[in-house]
Amino acid sequence: MFGAEFSALRHGIENLRGIRYKLRMMGVPVDKPSYVYGDNMSVVTNVSRPESTLKKKSNSICYHAVREAVAMGEALVAHIPTKKNLADLFTKVLYGQSRRFLVDRMLWDVYPST
Repeated sequence: MFGAEFSALRHGIENLRGIRYKLRMMGVPVDKPSYVYGDNMSVVTNVSRPESTLKKKSNSICYHAVREAVAMGEALVAHIPTKKNLADLFTKVLYGQSRRFLVDRMLWDVYPST
C-alpha cells in the first residue's frame, strides 16, 4: 500500500503542477501553495521529512518528485483522517453512518436531516 499511495501522490502532484501552470497562462495569479491531503500517515511523514530513506527505487523516485514540489512551495501535503476523506466515497464501499457523513459533506439535499 505504501508504494501505491506514494505513486498516486506523485501523479496527483504532477496533475496539480499542470493545473497551476495552465491557470498562470490564463492570467490567474497562483501565489500560495496548494493543499494535498492523504490518509496514509507514513506517506505524509516521509514527504514532510527531508532525511527520509527509502529502499525501493520506485518509491525513491516518487519521494523526490513530491519532495521537490513541497520544497518549492507548490504543494503542502497534510494528513486527513480516513473517516473524513471524501475520496473514500468514490474508492471504497461504504455503508451506514460513514457513508452518510461523507455524502452530507458533499451534498446537502440527499439525506433528510434528522
